Amino acid sequence: MTLLRATAPEGGVAAPRAPRKFRPELQGLRALAAGLVVVYHVWLDRISGGVDVFFLVSGFLITGQLVRASLRGRIEFRPMWGRMIKRLFPAALTVLAATMVAAFVWLPEHRWFQTIKEIVASALYVENWQLAADSVDYFAQHGSASVVQHFWSLSIQGQFYLVWPVLIATVALLARRAGWGLRRTVFVTLAVLFTVSLAYSVYLTAVNQPFAYFTSLTRVWEFALGGLLALAIDRIALPRALRILLGWIGVAGLVSCGLVLQVGTMFPGYVALWPMVSAALVLIAGFTGSRLGADRFLSSRPAVYLGNISYALYLWHWPVLLFYLIARGREEVGFRGGAVIIAIALALSVLTYHLVEKPVRESRIGTTTRWGAYRFGVLVLAPVLVGAGAWQYVATERASYVLDLDDARHPGAQAVVTGAPLFDPEATVVPPLAALQDQHLHFPDEQCTQSPRHQDLRICSIDPAGPPAKRIVVAGDSHALQFVTALEPLVRQRGYQIVSMFKPGCPFTATVGDHLPDGCVDWNAAALQEIVESGPDAVVTMATRDVRLGLTEWAPAGYVEQWRRLDAAGIPVVAVRDNPRFSFAPPECVQQHGFDSRDCARLRSKLLAPVPPYESAPGVPPNVSFLDFSEYFCPGELCPPVIGNVLVYMDDNHVSKAYMETLAPIASEELVRTLGWTDPVVAAPR
Repeated sequence: MTLLRATAPEGGVAAPRAPRKFRPELQGLRALAAGLVVVYHVWLDRISGGVDVFFLVSGFLITGQLVRASLRGRIEFRPMWGRMIKRLFPAALTVLAATMVAAFVWLPEHRWFQTIKEIVASALYVENWQLAADSVDYFAQHGSASVVQHFWSLSIQGQFYLVWPVLIATVALLARRAGWGLRRTVFVTLAVLFTVSLAYSVYLTAVNQPFAYFTSLTRVWEFALGGLLALAIDRIALPRALRILLGWIGVAGLVSCGLVLQVGTMFPGYVALWPMVSAALVLIAGFTGSRLGADRFLSSRPAVYLGNISYALYLWHWPVLLFYLIARGREEVGFRGGAVIIAIALALSVLTYHLVEKPVRESRIGTTTRWGAYRFGVLVLAPVLVGAGAWQYVATERASYVLDLDDARHPGAQAVVTGAPLFDPEATVVPPLAALQDQHLHFPDEQCTQSPRHQDLRICSIDPAGPPAKRIVVAGDSHALQFVTALEPLVRQRGYQIVSMFKPGCPFTATVGDHLPDGCVDWNAAALQEIVESGPDAVVTMATRDVRLGLTEWAPAGYVEQWRRLDAAGIPVVAVRDNPRFSFAPPECVQQHGFDSRDCARLRSKLLAPVPPYESAPGVPPNVSFLDFSEYFCPGELCPPVIGNVLVYMDDNHVSKAYMETLAPIASEELVRTLGWTDPVVAAPR
């Protein structure tokens, strides 16, 4: 790469920059960014902002190359993309293949389907869009960290390498036909992209930060900034003393970014300018030739070598970290554990660089035949996709099961009533661990309508064959949604209609409290108005809320106020006590320790208050009745993960759909009895 750089005597005025074909400080900058990503992930459990530096450096390098190619004549797309395949595919697909094998061996089965989906998305460079989609999927959000989620940034870079050459070639063609200067036209185009993308990034980060973090459109400005710097840097002439200062300011800014900012929850809005500007200062400082310059450190042989293996290091560090945590049964690592993880990741990176990356990049693949690099890409991509397909088949086979409520081997909640063993080692446990990912209620689109009162108020229903004898609304968060499954027999047996008004993480409350998402108050106001105007026969919602362990179960005043508003409208309320929540995922625990292990159970006294807190809640109106199914989650002193050979939980706090199905005959009849309804049974109980 040829760029003009300024040099000057110590403390003097900058002289014209001499061409430099290689910028060793760029490799050092890559090394610094990769090192920060690894250290912050492993030891600090934070995000550093180093990935944003990769985006800027990519924009800086590729824009310069494309503009120079356009000035020489035209951009050669086929060989350029062929070189990118040779550079990107070997290491990435090697890590994906190894991660897939390790995941099959060590990963809990209930995480298989999600992992397979993300491995395929990573191999096809769309993992960021997969994670963006999951960021708005409440139940996907509750899964553990993906072993390949770090491929989101590589996916964005891959998309950039595909789109950016087409963009620059199009701008070059328009500039040539219009008689405009190429550099100026590209500069203006990138300035517009920078402005629009940054504005969109700021907006979307404020509205939906998790989605904004992964979508490509909010990151375009970071590549554009690198491109703008590539076009302007030749004209920046600064005194060497100032460039030395700027270089160290940039390094300090990069190192401190993740400590000062909560990158994971604040990026990629305007605060992402912090690492962007810091990296830009390092590039502007460039080669100072001074012993005091940051470039002396960044251009050192260790830094340059670490920059060479930085791609492989980024690829390896995350799966090594996660598999270490899984193997050790921990949620965090100490200093020694972190040192072991980094050492393993470094060793794998060195091997990958010397045995995979470098040999392929220096080979004659793609140079002897026109499409050789593309055929090579398909060849190395095929094993990952075929392996993922085979794993998908195995996972599907393991996830297959049928729950028969009349099967004495799987009584579930009925075991509490009949006194059957909570766990029979001679019988299987359902649902299979591989099936847990789909153990939440999902309404097909044809069963739902969108309320005009609020964009998130989706009204779904389960309808009887004829006109409904009663209409019950289940309102609130995912814990209220669970009870739709428990009330389903009323549709078939009594001709009732069950209506769901569900917003993830948003209980049916009149006030904003801790752990509530944005928009909960407005959603609740819209849901309340919808309920009052439709006039159902009863509303089912939650009676208590629980943050985590430590007897934090409580009946929020906002719940009571919402009940009072329904009382004023003459609508009965049935409030259900919440199920226990764990500090770990019982399904993962039983896979490691066994279905009957006491290590996976917790004392009832540690999860639930001795007396339901709603009994002492002030101001409870007369229209409210309470249901408490705690004995079906915690029979006796313990709250076990398996009851009646049915897995009770799908994660650390949501009840599996299968267990709710076994509770349904009990819960539905208890609801009817509590409300004093005497409607005749129109179908035999199942």
